[in-house]
Amino acid sequence: MAKCKTDCIERPLSLAFEKLGGLVGRYPYVFLLSALCVAAALGAGFIFLQEREANDIEDQFTPVNGPAKWERAIVVDNFPQSEEFSQLRLASEGTYASFIITGLHGENILTEAAFKDIIELDTQVKSITSGNTFENLCAKTKGNCISNAILDIINYNAAEIISSTITYPMNDGTFLGTTIGGVELDRSELTSAKAVRLFYFLDEEKTVENSDWLDGFLKLLSNHTEQKTVHVSYFTSISRQNEFESNADSVIPLFSITYFLAITVSILSCLRLDCVRTKVWVAVCGVLSAGMAVLAGFGLLLFCGMPFAMTVATAPFLILGVGVDDMFIMISCWQKTEVHKAVEVRLAETYKEAGVSITITTLTDVLAFYIGLMTPFRSVQSFCMYTSTALLFCYVFNITFFGACLALNGRREKSNRHWLTCMTVPEATGDDGGCCVGGAYDKNTDKEFEMPIDSFFKNYYGPFLTRVWVKALVCLIYAGYLAASIYGCFQMQEGLDLKHLAADGSYVGSYYDKEDEFFSAFGPNVMLVIKDEDFQYWSPTARESLVLCLENFQNLTVANSSISPISWLSVYMQYGLNAGLSLNIETQFKRHLTAFLTQSGFSQDVNFTNNQIHASRMFVQTVNIRTAIDEKNMLNVFRETAEQCGKLQTPVDLIVYHPAFIYIDQYAVIVTNTIQNLVVATCAMLVISLLLIPNPLCSLWVTFAIASVIVGVAGFMAFWDVSLDSVSMINLVICIGFSVDFSAHISYAFVSSEKSSANEKAVDAITKLGYPIVQGAVSTIAGVVVLAAAKSYIFRTFFKIMFLVILFGAVHGVVFIPVFLTFLSTCSNSHEKTQQSLPEPRDASEQRVKAVVIQNKWIGDPDCY
Repeated sequence: MAKCKTDCIERPLSLAFEKLGGLVGRYPYVFLLSALCVAAALGAGFIFLQEREANDIEDQFTPVNGPAKWERAIVVDNFPQSEEFSQLRLASEGTYASFIITGLHGENILTEAAFKDIIELDTQVKSITSGNTFENLCAKTKGNCISNAILDIINYNAAEIISSTITYPMNDGTFLGTTIGGVELDRSELTSAKAVRLFYFLDEEKTVENSDWLDGFLKLLSNHTEQKTVHVSYFTSISRQNEFESNADSVIPLFSITYFLAITVSILSCLRLDCVRTKVWVAVCGVLSAGMAVLAGFGLLLFCGMPFAMTVATAPFLILGVGVDDMFIMISCWQKTEVHKAVEVRLAETYKEAGVSITITTLTDVLAFYIGLMTPFRSVQSFCMYTSTALLFCYVFNITFFGACLALNGRREKSNRHWLTCMTVPEATGDDGGCCVGGAYDKNTDKEFEMPIDSFFKNYYGPFLTRVWVKALVCLIYAGYLAASIYGCFQMQEGLDLKHLAADGSYVGSYYDKEDEFFSAFGPNVMLVIKDEDFQYWSPTARESLVLCLENFQNLTVANSSISPISWLSVYMQYGLNAGLSLNIETQFKRHLTAFLTQSGFSQDVNFTNNQIHASRMFVQTVNIRTAIDEKNMLNVFRETAEQCGKLQTPVDLIVYHPAFIYIDQYAVIVTNTIQNLVVATCAMLVISLLLIPNPLCSLWVTFAIASVIVGVAGFMAFWDVSLDSVSMINLVICIGFSVDFSAHISYAFVSSEKSSANEKAVDAITKLGYPIVQGAVSTIAGVVVLAAAKSYIFRTFFKIMFLVILFGAVHGVVFIPVFLTFLSTCSNSHEKTQQSLPEPRDASEQRVKAVVIQNKWIGDPDCY
């Protein structure tokens, strides 16, 4: 029954392509000019490119529905920004400039000479005048600019750094964990340090003026990175965004190199010594067709207002590979048609054979990318939408524009004209051809001579691969591949390191490296927000629950038990005890609260309006957050502890928040979303394969190939230092499409083969598609290899994973899948039984090719099929 269903879809589709091929062959100029006009018209959408660019890092590379964004909204609603600045209480990273000072040779930085340089730099920074002075723009507390604690401790006198006694990490109530790093202590006294960090916070409301000042800061520090005694790494709140946006410019010159390589590889792989049969212009048109697809697909979405993320810049490299791959399939089928038939008949036979195959791969590729729209990362959504749309146009232009080019080239060959001069040349008598003669073909089959590489696959590689001992060796190699891949999957790291969004050698990377090296002993100071308006702070029972809740946080391994939480409530209760107030009574508690908050500096920590406490917050210091895994674990354990607080006898309804959680949220969803996308896409591929490949069991092998390639790529990603993040997630989605490309082509050829045994079918499939698969793999790698030289992590990651996808996909297509298919004798062509039941022909005349041309009408039974 399943067999009937697949035939009912596959056969009509083949016949439809046959008719389309004949139509394109008869009216090539109509299809060629129509495709050019569509591409040109839609390509006009590129005028909107600049306004459609969406390069905001938070918007593109953090989960759309991340919990931290909801938590931030609660914080912003309940604790609006105060005129009195507090870094601890910021709901965002703030607007600031910063630099980290280290010794030139890693020596102790707490020296008089070093601090002379530090104070000199501080003076220069505060003297920057880019339209406004630092004094006018700085964030203030009690009318004064926020200062740096370490400079306040020594009173801006370098000599005092030797004589001052500094305790660490708390010094007279001031936290120095983010200011001094790489420390050595004598008990709690600071004896030496490797790094000092200074911050210069600006008033966030003065956006334009701040931008000019920060540009002045970057200009100043870029010229003072090396001084006599110290090294300076610098950073601003706009640096990461600026460096990220500049990444796209670095890859633009690579496009021209890529298309040159693609054209060169395509021409060389289609080149023949025969001056008539060579496919030089066809190869060029195949690459041009892929370029038109990018132009039309991107232009259409730009017209529609679709945001254009920087990750989309990698899509043209991918589109080129897919388009050229389909081109090779069509050329391969064209070469297997009889040269004396009319051009429209040859093209009809080509379409009948190649049409279903490239339709399967296009459907699976496009569907894989549309499934990628389910991901919560906008950068992935943008990439998938642009790529899938361009792939659809690539498919359309392949069967219109490229088909028309193939037909026109066929007319030239039919007239025996030179590929370059289009002058008629004498017909060659052998298969050698030359500059002055051409048009040779095999007199026995009336088809073009096989390419030498085709003969290799037919006469040597195919028979070699189907030997018993070779099959056993292939199975052994596959087992090793699978074992290594599964091991690698368990070694994979998660999350996108923000420094990777900047180009290699950027000052941003240097700053992050110094920060990781010297300032990872302490993590973020996490905000605990009690958002329950009905929480009775004056009730001893409620306070006991809150104290127990805070103790649970303090007892976490990621929290610093030696630093007490910053709690307005504990200070208020002590204040009431000292003043003899009965704060266990609601009226007394609320009556004295406003005065306390104003005097103590906790006014930003309690939303007390209309005589009701709507929300309040406290802070817990974290420690030893050194890696992405540490960040993920910290966030998970804090949220779990907050959930447990809500289950106490007197529930404490609270959330945890820090601005860094916006980015750490990616770790919470990246693995589950990647697995979800891969599973859904693989199931969808199975459905398509079952519908279009006329054998259910072989369709399962296609799905198996997808899973196998995904596991291989994911495992070897870890060996190549590629983490699982929103960038690599895109490429894993690509895995699905490309693994289908290779496995579907070879599986479809296998089940369509009219050979009798499984081994013969495998050899037949490899003969038909071995070279096109190799051509497609080489051309695609040529399309992305230039990205290996890119200075951006995003583009290099794309190259690494694409290389793995193409390598493993091609190996599955020409090694693993053919061998595995030979184990399935049930994978047979649906035509065989019918043919076997037919009576023997009465004479040889009935064995002639059924395709005949009578007044431009034909009945097709393609030889390529």
